[in-house]
Amino acid sequence: MLIDFHTHVFPEKIAATTIAKLEKSSDTHAFTDGTVDGLVNEMRRGGADICVTLPVLTKPSQFDSVANFALSVNERFKYSEKRLISFGGIHPSCDDIAGKMRFLKENGIKGVKIHPDYQDTFIDDEGYYKILCAAKDNDMIVVTHAGVDDGYKGLPVKCPPSLVKKVMDRVPYGKFVLGHYGGHSQWEDVLDLLCGYDCYFDTAFTLHEIREELFKKILIKHGADKILFATDCPWRGIKEDYGILSSYGLDERTSNKITYENALKLLGLEKEYAM
Repeated sequence: MLIDFHTHVFPEKIAATTIAKLEKSSDTHAFTDGTVDGLVNEMRRGGADICVTLPVLTKPSQFDSVANFALSVNERFKYSEKRLISFGGIHPSCDDIAGKMRFLKENGIKGVKIHPDYQDTFIDDEGYYKILCAAKDNDMIVVTHAGVDDGYKGLPVKCPPSLVKKVMDRVPYGKFVLGHYGGHSQWEDVLDLLCGYDCYFDTAFTLHEIREELFKKILIKHGADKILFATDCPWRGIKEDYGILSSYGLDERTSNKITYENALKLLGLEKEYAM
C-alpha cells in the first residue's frame, strides 16, 4: 500500500491558470494539470492508493468555498479504489477559528492545511496558536508548509525550524505535520532543533533535493513512527519520489511505516484498511 500525504488539486475552472501562475513564480514544472482527475491518473502511474489533498486559504473569505470543494472531493472518492481525502483550509485571520474547526470536524474533514508564506503570517502568530488549540480540541490534524518556499526565495521564511520549535513548546500537539521534512532546505536546523518533538515530518518536495545521508540522520533521530511519505504533487511525481525512497534500502518495517502505516494511524483508518 502507498499513501501520499501531501498533494494539491484545484477546481477545474481555475486549475490551468493556477498551475501556470505557480509554475512561473517557483520556476517548477508540474507533473499533473492540477485537477482531481489529473491526480487520480498520477496515482495510477505511481501506484498510490490514497492521496491526502491540502487546500490553502490565501484570504479568510475563501473558507466556505474551499470547505465546499473539500467536501465534494471526499464524497466523490469515499468508496473509490483510488481514494482522495481532502483536508480543509483555514487562515490565521479567520474569525471564529474554533467554530470553523468544529464545522469541519462535524462534516467529516480530518484536518486543515496552513501555509505561512501564502498567508503572509509568521507561524508564531496568535492566529496559528488559535488554530492549533482548536485542532487539539477537535482531534484534527494540522499540516503546515515549513521551511523555504521556492516561490518566495529571498524573502523572510515564515515557518523556519526556530519558530516551529517555539510554537511546539507553547502548544504541544502530536497531530501537527511539518511539510517538507520539517523545513524545506533547512534540514540541518530540523536535525538540530526539531527531531524528537511529538510531531510528524512529511517528505513532500524533499527526496529529490536532500542528501540521503541527511535524510537518514533525521529519520533515525526523529523516529520512523513520525515520518510520512509525501510528494507535493503536482510539483513532484509519485512514481519518481517513491523510487528515490526505495533506493535508500530501508528495512521493510521502516518502509511500511513511512509509506502507509503512519498515515493510516494518523487518519484513523487502520481498521478500514487492515492488511
